[in-house]
Amino acid sequence: MGGDVNLADLTWQAVDAQVLVVPLGSTEQHGPHLPLSTDTDIAAALAHGLAARRQDCVVAPAVPYGASGEHAGFAGTLSIGHEALESLLVELVRSATETFPHVLLVNGHGGNAPTLAAACARLRDESRDVLVWSPTWGGDAHAGRTETSVMLALNPARVGEAREAGATDNLIDLLPQLRRGGLRSVTQNGVLGDPQGATAEEGQQLIADAIADLEKTVIDWLIVEPA
Repeated sequence: MGGDVNLADLTWQAVDAQVLVVPLGSTEQHGPHLPLSTDTDIAAALAHGLAARRQDCVVAPAVPYGASGEHAGFAGTLSIGHEALESLLVELVRSATETFPHVLLVNGHGGNAPTLAAACARLRDESRDVLVWSPTWGGDAHAGRTETSVMLALNPARVGEAREAGATDNLIDLLPQLRRGGLRSVTQNGVLGDPQGATAEEGQQLIADAIADLEKTVIDWLIVEPA
């Protein structure tokens, strides 16, 4: 079993881990019922869930900003864009690999994915051992039943009662308009899906399944037995 160690709590002399786990999220609208930190909260919870199972992992402070331009027009959304995010990730991992042989980026925001791929390609060209992992929940695309269930499991006090359905069309059908005009053009409340029916029990199972998948991914990556 691991110790779920926070890097920020350690002195430099106490740092002794093979894998630095960096949660990466966003600060963006999640409908009228979920906090702006939802993606970051989820990424951090999954990172800590992994570290609780493995002694070779330490969890860095979460990166709470990402590429969230598609959420422009909703109050509170803060986006640093793709170019800045790529630079941040490249420099962060370059710095981290001075200490840690392996860096794992646990991503909670789908909009970060193309930038993560580009950053990792650059870093691997420099022979830095970096891996990106994102949960594959299925279900609603944004602030719907899936994310609401997960947040109910993590911190129900932060989930509001205004659990209104948003755009419920298939995401593939919405993508052309979404790319042209952002989420505001396809959903007035910021939700893609329907959060009604979400439960903490469903969220707990989703979290457990995601952590199990993350741990297996890390084992395969490092080609070692579970710590």
